[in-house]
Amino acid sequence: MARIQIPIDALTSRLNLGSRFEGVRSQSLSTRFANLRSISEFLNLSRLSKPANFGEVQSRVNYNLGYFSSNYVAVGIMLLIYSLLTNLTLLFDIIFVGLGLFAIKKLDGRDLELGFARATTSQLYTGLFVIAVPLFIWANPISSALWLVGATGVSILGHASFMDKPIDTAFSEEAV
Repeated sequence: MARIQIPIDALTSRLNLGSRFEGVRSQSLSTRFANLRSISEFLNLSRLSKPANFGEVQSRVNYNLGYFSSNYVAVGIMLLIYSLLTNLTLLFDIIFVGLGLFAIKKLDGRDLELGFARATTSQLYTGLFVIAVPLFIWANPISSALWLVGATGVSILGHASFMDKPIDTAFSEEAV
């Protein structure tokens, strides 16, 4: 049976995803959050207004996604933390796998010797896998991921579409 080749480059070039995320990869974490806007500017209720038409929504979203990008990343991180704190089984499983991998790596390939048993590293990895995968499935990460995508999308796109541009920006666009 022949494999189906999906031209990912053709799909992503239309969306301009490569250049949109290029700056994110090249920045350090401190420079990424250097342009974090103040809470009073981010939640300025006097700039909230209903857009007149879809063209204005597009214009606002394009402007606000660039202007408040660090704030939107912070909102996404806060929603991620909230999601993990409300799904404690998933949080436990992530911590369990992280600590298990760290402990196995700490053995440097040697066997784990307890007074009554001896376990090789492959047995330890298998044991970690046998415990962590069912626990991960039981934690229902798909619902948490879908909630996170939905909540982040509604929060960010809602804010970006209802937050009006500053007046000086609106005048500079009309002059062009």
